[in-house]
Amino acid sequence: MDRYYWGVDLGGTKIECAVIERSTDTCVVRERIATESDQGYDHILNQIEVLINRCAEQLGQRPQAIGFGTPGTLDPHYGVMKNCNSTALNGKPLDKDLTKRLGAKVVLANDANCFALAEAHFGAAKRVKPNAEVVFGIIMGTGVGSGVVVNGKGLYGCHGIAGEWGHNVIEPNGAPCYCGQSGCLETVISGKGLERFYFEQTGKALSLPEIVELAADNEPYAQATLTRMSHYFGIAAAQIINVLDPDVIVIGGGVGNIDALYQHAKAAILPHLFNGELNTQIVKPDLGDSAGVFGAAALVK
Repeated sequence: MDRYYWGVDLGGTKIECAVIERSTDTCVVRERIATESDQGYDHILNQIEVLINRCAEQLGQRPQAIGFGTPGTLDPHYGVMKNCNSTALNGKPLDKDLTKRLGAKVVLANDANCFALAEAHFGAAKRVKPNAEVVFGIIMGTGVGSGVVVNGKGLYGCHGIAGEWGHNVIEPNGAPCYCGQSGCLETVISGKGLERFYFEQTGKALSLPEIVELAADNEPYAQATLTRMSHYFGIAAAQIINVLDPDVIVIGGGVGNIDALYQHAKAAILPHLFNGELNTQIVKPDLGDSAGVFGAAALVK
């Protein structure tokens, strides 16, 4: 077995690699490089190869397998990338092309799945419940994404869309979503969704941190915005708990920093839960912006 496991976080502006020693879970090499995605798909592959070569030179050893966190999903039926905001990747057989370039086994997962894996293996979920069977990781920021980890492994599903919690309709006839539906959870409890609701009530275009600050000062429309957030989070989280019954839910992203979400989570979930008490732990993440690259490494752990 390789002494190390390698992870790469492939972002729109940067590509980051971490090499972790298997016996201690200690990061021994960490490097990043600009993606320069505007120069096209082949250039992105070139940048990845440069980064891997740089890390291998420091370590004195090349990887046998590399996990990649990607800004989209590898379609399991067609073998090409889809739903990538780095659009140069869409329609491309990224895993096959990287395998040829790097001479290593390549495993791909989207960024939300990598977040969930990172917090399950190295972060908050491991800290609060080391033997957790099911971990549900949520990124609530500009959008809403999530990932599922079962017995330490990511769950991806038949279509490669397991964990797409943000695109379940929670508010019929609600705001249109880029996915083509209306009233998706993402349109309601994402940062943009909360900002839009506040604007609709007040005519004032404020950022989410400004709204949170006003709510702390008892401004009624800001408080109503956060109350609505907790209400819909409770309904949607209860649906996940009723289906997956996770041990731990970890919430990252800008919305995940709002204390009110945790203060009111239990009261918001319980009315919709098929159980008389809530034992699932709902926590903030430990890893911050390290989650993507550590989660990618966990793909080959």
